[in-house]
Amino acid sequence: QVQLVESGGGLAQPGGSLRLSCAASGSIFSIFRGYAMGWYRQAPGRQRELVATITHRDSTNYTDSVKGRFTISRDNAKNTVYLQMNSLNPEDTALYYCTAGQLDSGLEYVPINWGQGTQVTVSS
Repeated sequence: QVQLVESGGGLAQPGGSLRLSCAASGSIFSIFRGYAMGWYRQAPGRQRELVATITHRDSTNYTDSVKGRFTISRDNAKNTVYLQMNSLNPEDTALYYCTAGQLDSGLEYVPINWGQGTQVTVSS
């Protein structure tokens, strides 16, 4: 059974920081380092958005609204992916989901497995 478990969400003030973690487990993740990983978010009344991805070769990509503020990274030895979020603003408030996936023939990220999500709320 594949599991992705997020942690690190919570309440932050505008301008503050949070670090999300996602621990992967299950037999399929014996080859965790071969997977691309991604973070999605969904705010109430808004479409789900792909925030950041990292390939098995540590190539990263970000949606424009978080560039320069968020950093995705991975630790293959711990089967864990992180999302460091700095300079948070209220528009970052959402449920954040960790995903494991792969790149398709057009090098677009395709999620395969999803975590349960962790809530991030940015408010003063």
